[in-house]
Amino acid sequence: MEATPDGNESSRDVKTLFSFYSNYLWNRLTTLFPSSPSNFLEKISNLSRQTALPISAKRRTGLPLPLPSDSFSSTTPMTPEASRVYEVLNDIMDRSILNLHKIQNNLQFWQSRAEGSNARKVYFMIFERGPRAFFNGTVQLMRESVADGSAMQHFSHSASSYISERIAVLSTLRCSLAAFLAEFYMEVDKCGEELVTDPAKSFPSLTVPLNGLFSKLEASIGHLHALRQSNSSVDGTYSFPLLFEKLPEINQEESQWTDCEISDAINLIYRNLQELDSYLALMVAKHKKPTKVTRYWIRYTCGAVGLSVCSFWLLRHSRLMGSSDIDNWIREARESTVSFFNDHVEQPLLSIRDELLDTFKKRQKGVMDMEEVQLTSNSLHRMLLAFSEQTKGEKLPENASDQEMLEIVMARYEKELMHPIQNLLHGELAHALLIQVQKLKLDIEMAMLELDQILRANEINFAILAALPAFFLSLGLIVAVRAWFRQDTRAEGRGRIARIQRRLLIVEVEKTIMQYQTYVDQGLENDAQCMFGMLIYCLDRLYSAVRGQAKTTGEWQCLKQDIIDLGKPGLQTAYKLIVTARMERVYDCLLPSLKRQ
Repeated sequence: MEATPDGNESSRDVKTLFSFYSNYLWNRLTTLFPSSPSNFLEKISNLSRQTALPISAKRRTGLPLPLPSDSFSSTTPMTPEASRVYEVLNDIMDRSILNLHKIQNNLQFWQSRAEGSNARKVYFMIFERGPRAFFNGTVQLMRESVADGSAMQHFSHSASSYISERIAVLSTLRCSLAAFLAEFYMEVDKCGEELVTDPAKSFPSLTVPLNGLFSKLEASIGHLHALRQSNSSVDGTYSFPLLFEKLPEINQEESQWTDCEISDAINLIYRNLQELDSYLALMVAKHKKPTKVTRYWIRYTCGAVGLSVCSFWLLRHSRLMGSSDIDNWIREARESTVSFFNDHVEQPLLSIRDELLDTFKKRQKGVMDMEEVQLTSNSLHRMLLAFSEQTKGEKLPENASDQEMLEIVMARYEKELMHPIQNLLHGELAHALLIQVQKLKLDIEMAMLELDQILRANEINFAILAALPAFFLSLGLIVAVRAWFRQDTRAEGRGRIARIQRRLLIVEVEKTIMQYQTYVDQGLENDAQCMFGMLIYCLDRLYSAVRGQAKTTGEWQCLKQDIIDLGKPGLQTAYKLIVTARMERVYDCLLPSLKRQ
């Protein structure tokens, strides 16, 4: 069982020796050629370095170096060595933040699992680590259940040990890398003016603290391979020790390094960064969270089985098996779709269009016209006039009102009702009843005329009301498509969830600032450096999250300066908290959705 680790260690030693001597011979060869071949070889070296180190090929749009704001505003052309100095400093910061992000992402997953209940931990150990862990865990659980009654308790303890081991390693990596990032950021902040004035001249003085930072990082995480427990759950060999190359010391006899010396120092820094990336990649890979496919392998397996059954079923009904069922189903589905479109989309839209455009043309003649009402009114007036003249026995004026004559009719009607049968045959009761029927007809016609006028005035409203279902359906589709395209789940989006994510980043920055000040007050220097590195990491995430939206609203310059101020080591904590409060209150991209105007 020990043969495999020894073989891996021996092969790794051979590769390390080969890499060391090849780099040594290459550096010696570059010093033997004159200037022009040296430049040619340097270009080849840069090309090979960019191929081996793809991260440095493109500058990540994150938190910038703590240099004066006018560092790149000068119109003086920058020398190639000065450009490489800025590039290597940016790459140190970028790679540190990227590695820190990978560590933090995995660490948060294991911390969330550690906060779960014992049943949740057991479920994770059995169902969320792949099929092999599922079968092994099930068998182990059944054996312990038969042998001992405390199988669940033992399995829960094993799950806690499994999770805590990964949390311990990732926490150590995060703290050490955050401290490295914090000290590097402070050193660049101290040398900011010199780096802006003459980068090539100030770079040699920066190699001394860089040597110390790499050595400190090597001492803090390079020993993790020796801390592996005998019953560790990590598969395979644990890791190889982290060994950095020492940067060249400053030559006191010369006032400035040559371009070749600066280039050699930069190449050494890149080799150290590559060594750090390789080490962290291996360590994180051994302690990373399970992939999404691994965690949900049961769902994917059921989906794959269902897809296989469905594929087999379709194959049986396809032309390959001599069946025309699928062709018939496709034809029927096409006909049903066309029929549905005609009945529920095209015809309703055409009907709505006709209602909107031709509504007044179709109703030139209403239910009741004014002329008909006027005829009924004139007839009633003549009937009232004749009855009133007959009742009173005198000639009434032509301009007598219908109301006055109607009073005469009602008075006579009441009198005739005293002897209804006699007056119905020989009196004026029937005549009075006919007049009242005519009056009722006139009232009905006038009401119908008013109703017709109301309907005509609201025909356009009814047509719009008929179009409302289609409008709301279209609006829902537009909102769904818009939400799908915007992808607002991340902090860089525009929607409510993205806005909440950005505000949570502000909260995280505030908590980190306060925790950093607490460690400083307690004299815990290492913890304070770790927390300051996490502050730089949080500010970088905030910087990347708000950049796009702040540029859209035109507040990017002010917000960018506030974020940079929060990362200044010499700025008072009270002022930083004031800045974070102002950011939450003033900038539109950080306001809550309800307060956005």
